[in-house]
This record gives sequence, structure tokens and C-alpha cells, in this order.
Amino acid sequence: MNTKILLLALGLSTSLSASLPARADTAYTNANGYTLAPDGTLARFATLVVDDRGRVKATLAAGDAVPRGRRVNVGGRTLLPGLIDAHGHVMGLGEAALAVDLNGTTSLDTALAAIRANPGKGAWIKGSGWNQERWNLGRFPTAKELDTVTGNRPAFLERVDGHAGWANTAALALAGVTAATPDPAGGRIERDASGAPTGVLVDAAMKLVAGKIPAPTAREGDLALGKALSILASVGLTGAHDAGADRATWDRYRRFARTGKLTARLYVMAYGPQNLAEIAPTGPIGWESDDRLAMMAMKLQADGALGSRGAWMKADYSDAAGQKGLPFHEEGLLRRMILDASAKGFQVNVHAIGDAANGAALSAFAAVPESQRTALRHRDEHAQIVSPEDLPRFARLGIIASVQPTHATSDKGMAEARVGEKRLAGGYVWKTLADSGARIAGGSDFPVEPPNPFYGLHAAVTRQSRDGQPPGGWRVQEAMTPIQAFAAFTTGAAWAGHAEDKVGTLAPGKWADFILVDRDPFTTPATTLWQTRVDETWVAGKRVFKRKS
Repeated sequence: MNTKILLLALGLSTSLSASLPARADTAYTNANGYTLAPDGTLARFATLVVDDRGRVKATLAAGDAVPRGRRVNVGGRTLLPGLIDAHGHVMGLGEAALAVDLNGTTSLDTALAAIRANPGKGAWIKGSGWNQERWNLGRFPTAKELDTVTGNRPAFLERVDGHAGWANTAALALAGVTAATPDPAGGRIERDASGAPTGVLVDAAMKLVAGKIPAPTAREGDLALGKALSILASVGLTGAHDAGADRATWDRYRRFARTGKLTARLYVMAYGPQNLAEIAPTGPIGWESDDRLAMMAMKLQADGALGSRGAWMKADYSDAAGQKGLPFHEEGLLRRMILDASAKGFQVNVHAIGDAANGAALSAFAAVPESQRTALRHRDEHAQIVSPEDLPRFARLGIIASVQPTHATSDKGMAEARVGEKRLAGGYVWKTLADSGARIAGGSDFPVEPPNPFYGLHAAVTRQSRDGQPPGGWRVQEAMTPIQAFAAFTTGAAWAGHAEDKVGTLAPGKWADFILVDRDPFTTPATTLWQTRVDETWVAGKRVFKRKS
């Protein structure tokens, strides 16, 4: 009995519906395949051959002989390496999906209506996504306004950037936040003319209320992680860099990895020295569980965000005289934390939005011995507003610019108001950095922005938001080429996560992490790139997502 007859007799299928790893080489044929060659150019192929371990065996051009084994005809669809988001918040993504979501609200009234309609069932009302700039409110919302839909049930909702929180009166009372409460270091309590808190807490001040919210139960945490992983798979992300984890989160990731439930490769950054010591007291944790999980980095914050005026600027905000933002750490302390972690073998990734924060981060990195900088690949997370004289330091020091293209298109109007035209000469300058020789890693900062990497590719190459604004693009001289943008979310992110020998391209020996999409991103009009639909996502030769027809 031949193999085909035996399979039919056993009721098995050789079709694309099979989701188990192949037991022999599998050839995915009739593909419009793309990957990046070692020199950074596009390489085309028509067949991807995957071995029984879930690794790439070969890519073949049209007309090349296809080896014996299983064959899967992908129907002419475009096949790409799995995309990697170099800066996101995995648990935050899942938690946001299960809580009050204010991302789509366009006014204070619509936000209040959304809260009233779906306040959740816990003791606290929790959520995220509000943006007073999108509401054209001209100010922060207040506790009294939130009280109208929450009553005496405590509520705390994070701003879209995660750097401010909106509390109601009940939450402020539980936290003991009054007119007499001082602003904590690195934070600010928004107040009225009498000094009384109005309901919004910026950066470090958020902890005053957030610290009173009961921690999620184990079941709630597992549900959030499962939800996040399903979202990542649905948008074609086979990997993500988790920007700031504690020990409990790490333990959850490791449990998922060791039980085969981690459907994306996670490169984890411990949040700050204490979490670093708790997660990895003996040194970096390299890629484990078939390269599904690693913890080789520490995340630090140099400042806050532009939207809440927490980003640390060298001069006053253009729209708020007397405010320069909030440095999270004294520069000497920032340098010592970086030097200490580097000496222990950890990559250090510093959140830096404002020009003062970026300058401080680069100066701190410059103090690291060159051999350590080269080996560890330190990163500037966001690199958003940079003094023009600091831009060449990225390439010179070997600091990776970990950037989020959709921040540019979401922030454009707000950024102009916050910092003015002169400072924007060094703002959101992804192409300038790439052309200078700096390495670029692409991400989204999900759930601050949607996790869909095709939104990021679209923003990078068009400098437009998804509604086509502004016509011609915002500061379009900083538009990346399609290949530069594609590299940021593949080889650039892989390099930034010390995984360039494992993922990022479909070269022989690397994991067969790939996606099938409904259009060719290199020939489709750039303005429609964001509409790309992921049909299937595969990790290590196993399908983890298939779009329902």
C-alpha cells in the first residue's frame, strides 16, 4: 500500500488544514515568497521547504525541482517571514482587550458612554486608551466627570500612552490622594487652582492609585496572556519584545513556554534593577524552550510621554511655559544602572522620548566600555525627539534605535503643538537614523498603538495615518523605503533580540516562522498597505492562526 492510500485509509489529510508539525519535509509550493538576503536585498522564491523539526531547509525558485515529501499548495499567496514587534507590552495587550477600551472614542462624551456600557465585573473599573488630544478637549478629563458614570465604584483608566491615569473620586479617596499629597519623584498630580487633585496622575504619580488595585488572579493573568497571544498571531506577529516584565509575568511566560502554549517568541526585558535581580539573579537567560523565550535585557525609563507632557525636554514645552517634563532618574543614577547591568552581561533598553532624555541616555551608553556595547547591543526605546547633534551618536556608539512608526502618524498634530517646528528637525527621524548607519528595530508599543505590523509598515513608508492624512505625508522626507521598513520588523528586530541566527529571514537552519497574506506588500499601493490581511501564521512549521473564511 503506498503512502497516499495509507493516509486515506487512516482518515488523515495532506491538505493545508493540518496544523501539526510535519513528520517529514514539507514543501509549501506556488508561493509568492519574499525574504531578505544577507546583503539586505529582497530575495524571491516560489517554494519553502521545512524539515520535520520546524526549521527552514531551503527556499526554491520557480522551476526548481521540489524534493519528495508533503506538498502544500498555498495558492499563489504572498509568503513572508513572520514579523517581529520590537517593543510591546504583551500582558498589557491582553488586559486591555479584556477591559474598558477607550481607543476608539472621539470625545469625552463617547468615552463616558463606553465606560457606562461596559464597566466590567471586578471591584474596580479598569481600562485604557483615552486621549484628550483626540477628543479636542484642550485639557485633561476630571474625576468629577468620571464619577458621573462610575458612582462610588473605584475607577482608574490609563491614557493611550500608558503614562497618565484617570481616577475617579472613589479611587483618589482609597489611595489617600489629597491636596496635601506631594508630587512623587518622576511624577505629577494634576491639580486645580486650590491645589486639590483633579483626577489625572502622570507617570510615577500613577502608582499612588494603581498600587491600590488588587493584583490579577492567576486565572485572570492566564486569560490575558492567552488573549494577547491570539491577537499577535492574528496580525502576523510570530515574535515580540516585551518591554518591561516583573517576576510573576516571567513565571507565567515560562510556564506557557514549557507547556507548549507560547505561540509567539518573546524576548523579555525585566523592568528595572529589582525585577532584573528577581528574574535573573545569576545572569542573562538565553533563548530556551525551542527558542520561544529569553530574558537578556533590562528596561529603564528616562522620561515619560509627550501627550501627558512627561517627556523630558531641554527647553520648555511650546504649549506649556514652565514645563520641561519629568526625568525619571538623576543622570548619574541612570548611568550607574546601565553600567551595572552591562557589567553583568545584560542588554539595557532605555525609554527616551524627549530630547533631554535621549541625550542623557546616549551619554550614559557612551560610558559603557565599547566591547560591552558591541556585544550587548544596547537600545534607545522610542528615540522620538532627538537633538540633531545627537543623531550621529546612535551609529557611532552602536545604539539600536527601537522605533514605532505609528507613533509618528498618531502624534503628528500633538507633537507640533508640544515641541514646535525647530525641535521636530530631530523628531521621528527614522530614515535619517537608518541612513546614518544606525540599526533600526521596528515595533508598535502595543497596546498604546494597535499591534498590527502592517499599520507600522504603512506609517513608515507613507508617513500618513490610515485615513490618508496629511495628503502627501507628514515630514515625508523621513519616509522609509519599503525594504527599510520590512527589515525593521524582521532582521532589525531579530538583531535587537539577539536572535538573528534563529529568526528574521527564511534562511536554511532558521525556524520556519512565516505568514501568508492576501496581497504583495512590495507591489500594492503604499497607501493601502495597512489593509493587508493575514490569512495564516505559522511558528516552527506549525500553524497557530488561520483566518476564518
